[in-house]
Amino acid sequence: MTRAAYEHARTVTFAELGVPTAITNVLERDGKRHAFPIQADTLPDTLAGRDVLGRGKTGSGKTLAFSIPLVARIGDPAYSYGKPGGARGGTRPGHPRGLILAPTRELATQIDAVVAPLAAAYGLRTVTVFGGVSQRWQEKGIRSGADIVVACPGRLEDLMRQGVIALDAVRVTVLDEADHMADLGFLPGVTRILEATPADGQRMLFSATLDNDVDRIVKRFLSAPMVHEVDPAESPVADMTHHVFHVANADAKRELITSLASGSGRRVLFTRTKHQAERLAKQLTGAGIPAVDLHGNLSQRARDRNLARFAGGHARVLVATDVAARGVHVDGIELVVHVDPPAEHKAYLHRSGRTARAGEAGDVVTIVMPEQRRSTQRLLRDAKIDVEPQRVSADSPQVADLVGEKAPWVSPAEFAASVERSERTERTERTGRGGRRGRGERVEQGERGLRGRNERGAHGERGARSERGVRSERGERGDRAGFGDRPARAKRKPGGKRHGDRPQYAQSARRDR
Repeated sequence: MTRAAYEHARTVTFAELGVPTAITNVLERDGKRHAFPIQADTLPDTLAGRDVLGRGKTGSGKTLAFSIPLVARIGDPAYSYGKPGGARGGTRPGHPRGLILAPTRELATQIDAVVAPLAAAYGLRTVTVFGGVSQRWQEKGIRSGADIVVACPGRLEDLMRQGVIALDAVRVTVLDEADHMADLGFLPGVTRILEATPADGQRMLFSATLDNDVDRIVKRFLSAPMVHEVDPAESPVADMTHHVFHVANADAKRELITSLASGSGRRVLFTRTKHQAERLAKQLTGAGIPAVDLHGNLSQRARDRNLARFAGGHARVLVATDVAARGVHVDGIELVVHVDPPAEHKAYLHRSGRTARAGEAGDVVTIVMPEQRRSTQRLLRDAKIDVEPQRVSADSPQVADLVGEKAPWVSPAEFAASVERSERTERTERTGRGGRRGRGERVEQGERGLRGRNERGAHGERGARSERGVRSERGERGDRAGFGDRPARAKRKPGGKRHGDRPQYAQSARRDR
């Protein structure tokens, strides 16, 4: 896309692109009237039912780019898959007509948050499907006639084998972050899922890169796809500024982290391991900087709760691992800090993409110890980031510029009390709307199965199993992520040996679910 085309795209409204009025009304109520470039580029083709391959940097607005045509193609009578007066009568229980595949449960939950309000405009219902939580509410949602399923491949294949869901009626299929699915070893399962959908359905694939495995999916399952790319090399990028800070030792690093975390705006700090994330969040909270952690060792309830505390403003700092990088889509993150530089440049780009999203400005800091300088230089070169390293301390002017206005000191007790008051208010409001009062903590939105016209869902959960982390995060044996969202387990032969084309997992992982 040229610069002129990019600037033109920023002035085009959704209505001018042919988006149905029912959907534009929902978007305008949310303050969205003009399309971002990836949306303006793809919507004419996707609304016409063509297969599309979209490549856009993180934060480019691709979730809405595929959500709009998926809902319109299924629900609006002006389109070939629509039914007069909406499409509720067109979906048989257990046979959804829209399918979105995502690599992680966090991403699936956040996609559903975008799709569900659009679907509700036509009386359509959505359900999220992923591992790590009880499947009974997901099963109930599917059998109640969910029109659109947002799923991680592993749990979806489980439900397909159990006969809970069939994909023979799917008219629109979306693969989001296909490159990350390849990194996690999901593509064999994705292939089996796509084989179960009708060959004449519409398919949309979005990926930051087209590695060999992703390219094979494109060639096999997309029919004459229209290719749309919003590429940093050819178009203006969001205002993301990169900084590399060299520190002398561990004490200087610890002081620098605390200083960078002390600003009043939202910031995300990335660590290499889960234990580091948990420990750092506790240290910051103890230092008067409210922080929460997000990583694979947490139950789904805890992950949803911590993300809600961050998004709601109770915690200004989120400390996360790579496994969470793709699922954190919170507006207004002004600073990303690589506390530990990742092992791969792809992880660096996806971590950094939590800031400077959808046209906003943001800064990215990489903290480098002496022994990490050479590997970090190589990492940045692979990521095509040109930045001059600076030797700093916690009170350096460069650091003060990034911190900006410091937030007030908050005691751990005050932070806990604030969160408790907010959650008590939310429970009271839910009860006042007719919900049931349960013991202990209520299940968060991300764990609910069916979402319908009133946006309420079911509740209930058992202990979570988290998804496997990407290879760059699997440093030490005890720090490996679980595998709630892993590719589905193949059936065993009589001798107990595994078969199928799914990836094999290390023996140190849990043997069974």
